[in-house]
Amino acid sequence: MEVIKNKKQDSFKNLKISFALITLLLISNALMAQVAITIGPPPAWGPAGYPEVQYYYIPDVEAYYDVQSSMFIYYGTSGWVHRSHLPYRYRNYNLYNGYKVVMTGYRGNSPYDHFNEHKRDYKRGGYQGERQKTYGEHPGNKNSGHDNSKKKKHD
Repeated sequence: MEVIKNKKQDSFKNLKISFALITLLLISNALMAQVAITIGPPPAWGPAGYPEVQYYYIPDVEAYYDVQSSMFIYYGTSGWVHRSHLPYRYRNYNLYNGYKVVMTGYRGNSPYDHFNEHKRDYKRGGYQGERQKTYGEHPGNKNSGHDNSKKKKHD
């Protein structure tokens, strides 16, 4: 009789442990799902087919684009800056036609830590292949953040 009682207690104990492990597993999966990074929608001029990427490197202007924050990152007079537009000197740069390096393997917040490598591997004007397909249609020759119709020409 004592053996049957112990077996019942052991099986009940195993059942409680199994239930606790399953509950813990479900909770940890739910927590991991909540920690996932949400990348914003890519810009219309962004290369199609990479919805999960956070950064592009744009060799022609030596700048990065952060898809999540919709900001360009480039070296300014005081170091690396985050701006909604490229510097004025690139006001006529066509983001639809320019080559973008999709940084699929990079995880972090400072893609410019590898700038010297990117500059070496992807030369300005060095891409001679087919034009990249973009998410959106080309609306004209405008650069994000600049309205050139209101500016006077400087030279």
